[in-house]
Amino acid sequence: MNFIGKEIEDFKVNAYQDGDVKSITKQDLLGHWSIVFFYPADFSFVCPTELGDLADNYDAFKQAGAEIYSVSEDTEFVHQAWHEKSDEVGKVEYPMVADPAGKLARFFGVLDEEAGQAYRGVFIIDPEGKVRSYTINDMGIGRNAQEVLRTLEAAQFVAEHGDRVCPANWKPGEKTLKPGTQLVGKI
Repeated sequence: MNFIGKEIEDFKVNAYQDGDVKSITKQDLLGHWSIVFFYPADFSFVCPTELGDLADNYDAFKQAGAEIYSVSEDTEFVHQAWHEKSDEVGKVEYPMVADPAGKLARFFGVLDEEAGQAYRGVFIIDPEGKVRSYTINDMGIGRNAQEVLRTLEAAQFVAEHGDRVCPANWKPGEKTLKPGTQLVGKI
């Protein structure tokens, strides 16, 4: 199933953030760019390295006008316990979303029903609630926050400059391309 351009559905889940539990809905993801970052489980091995990497880069995501929502099938109380126990996860300031019923993971197509865990999915969602980029990795393949940030910035550039595209490894301020017959066979 292709998610590009698909609008996220209505939902209501709990999240742990800043020492408290709060409700997160579709409305919370609208009006700004969102990174929905699925991971298999709390108190695991690769997951804390990823959440810590995102935490180390959180200011850059906020400067880019994006909020991060990490999501697993654990409850908000397990998120809290992990946040309090792990030095890596203790750095997390963004919402840690609880999806124990699997509603979000099913919608985004990342739920491994047999394991009851989410594959490592990253979904970049525009301010209107539409998916603009996504990747899904198997359970053991960790991700890189800098690449997620670079992809977010490219998605934002393309959204703002619809007649231009970003080549491989593009970063803000670098040269972009304007598709047309003048480029055919020249790159």
